[in-house]
Amino acid sequence: MSIKIPYDTMRETVEKALLQAGLSKEKAEICAKIHTESSADGVESHGLNRVPRFVEYVLKGLIDPEGDPELVGGKGAVENYDGHLGIGITNALFCADRAMELAKEHGIGCVALKNTTHWMRGGTYAWRMAEAGYMGMSWINTESCMPLWGSDEPGVGNNPFCIAVPREDGPIVLDMAMSQYAYGKLGVYRLAGKKLPYPGGFDKDGSLTDDPGAIEESRRILPAGYWKGSSMAIALDLAAALMANGKSGLNMDEEGRGSCTGCCQIFIAYDPYLFGAKEEIQEMLNRRVEAADNSHPEKEGGKVACPGERTMETRKHSMENGVTVDEQIWEQILAIASGNLDTKDIASK
Repeated sequence: MSIKIPYDTMRETVEKALLQAGLSKEKAEICAKIHTESSADGVESHGLNRVPRFVEYVLKGLIDPEGDPELVGGKGAVENYDGHLGIGITNALFCADRAMELAKEHGIGCVALKNTTHWMRGGTYAWRMAEAGYMGMSWINTESCMPLWGSDEPGVGNNPFCIAVPREDGPIVLDMAMSQYAYGKLGVYRLAGKKLPYPGGFDKDGSLTDDPGAIEESRRILPAGYWKGSSMAIALDLAAALMANGKSGLNMDEEGRGSCTGCCQIFIAYDPYLFGAKEEIQEMLNRRVEAADNSHPEKEGGKVACPGERTMETRKHSMENGVTVDEQIWEQILAIASGNLDTKDIASK
């Protein structure tokens, strides 16, 4: 069952839970803010819902709360960092900010990060770059969790990809996994007792289904665009590992630690006015978005929107009316924050 929790109450409670897990005050504040913002934006799968698993990984030693990015090498507008298995959120925020610093100097900045952990909501860093006035691009490689097209077993990660355009009237931000639905989203629908809006994978008998639980059981999520999503996932995996000189999805499979442990992430920031005037570029962006938004809807009363536009509406609603959360997840967070839940309890839910 879903309930509404005031934004500040959620953020403060998550911070307490993360302090219980051993994070420093500074990192607990940062991570609590990002997790709460993600849920407020409607991405609860990688917001509040991820907190129990994150705490579990910290307590098991798979994430080092004291690990920070270390510069390995750099050349011009490109830098490479080792994340030392630190907190995925704080590592990624550092690298997104560093990419923007490089872009301010060179027009474009690229930061490749290896040996890091799950960054939670990938769109966080694209939004951050767009809201700072830069075009942003980022992606991650993961262990295998999706079958390659033509296979019936996981053979590639769903390797989320993000791109953000800094439109002053509202950024346009794409945040997508290479699967039709990420596993976190399957969990959201399952917890709510709902079917998926469209088929999202195959059940154990190989039949296409909209049952999130059946897909979680079979581990056969559907690549977005079928063979195209499958191919894009492999390309993103190889590109991230190459650019960061780090692990591919296969390396992560062989290590078997799970949840993106040891993954690579790429952050690219670009000065949108490098070759054009701000006023002209913003006018072009606005006209293009307006034309897209005015597309005739297939159903009466429907509305077409560019990626990111509905996010702003969801955020406003959450701030005014409270953030929607699953009651079971919220009870877990409260238990962690009070120190009454151990690793075994977390892993069993």
